[in-house]
Amino acid sequence: MIAPPWWRRVRRQFGISAPQMMVRPPLPWWGRGIVIGTLLAIVAGTWWWGFDFGQILGGWNRQEVQARLSVLEADSFKHQTEAQELRARNTALESQLTMNKGTQDSLGRQTAELADENRELREELAFLQKLVLDSSKQSGIQIQRLSLEPEGEDMWRYRLLVVRGGSPKDEFDGNLVLQAAFAPAPEAPPGTRSGTLTLPDDQPAAKSALALKFKYYQRVEGRIHAPAGTRITALTVRCYESGQGSPRATRDLQVS
Repeated sequence: MIAPPWWRRVRRQFGISAPQMMVRPPLPWWGRGIVIGTLLAIVAGTWWWGFDFGQILGGWNRQEVQARLSVLEADSFKHQTEAQELRARNTALESQLTMNKGTQDSLGRQTAELADENRELREELAFLQKLVLDSSKQSGIQIQRLSLEPEGEDMWRYRLLVVRGGSPKDEFDGNLVLQAAFAPAPEAPPGTRSGTLTLPDDQPAAKSALALKFKYYQRVEGRIHAPAGTRITALTVRCYESGQGSPRATRDLQVS
């Protein structure tokens, strides 16, 4: 009886004619570690390659994203630098604008002051021209253009013009005496009293401003310091010639 083919294969594997078995010694621990590490590296590389490949197929490229992030970071740093420069320039321009505005305001005030002074000089020139024509017909001392204005707290500024008419041959030498009447101001504390100031006796610092030495005319101006809490209500100006006890001219001013 002829055996079937599969039986012959079984007998060949496990029978006397079976191939010899080779016995090999086991690998050392470091050899097993190398094999395991190699296998793990192959598995990790395969997984990482598959991850990147899957991202590329899905439309997301990690390297491209990193390149874009680097470009965006560079652009952000560039914009921050430009913003800092613009802020610095804006600060400098604001400082320059403030300085220019201050200079412009100062020039505006100076221009207004010069315009007022120029107007006053023109008015004074016209007044002097008229006064010279009139004074040539009348001799003697006259006190003209007397004014008194408040200037700061308890301070008053007076202005006047002393004119000599006729055809004088020598200079006039003398002085002015001011008598200012003062009364309590509306906001003065209780107990503030009225009184009179005489310059330069009560305020010796005004003596030099009240000295007179001229041939045709002399402009006189100065300040009167009123007592605290009072205001000047009237001013009398007397012109004395040196060595004379009676005034050559007198002018009164009521202050409203």
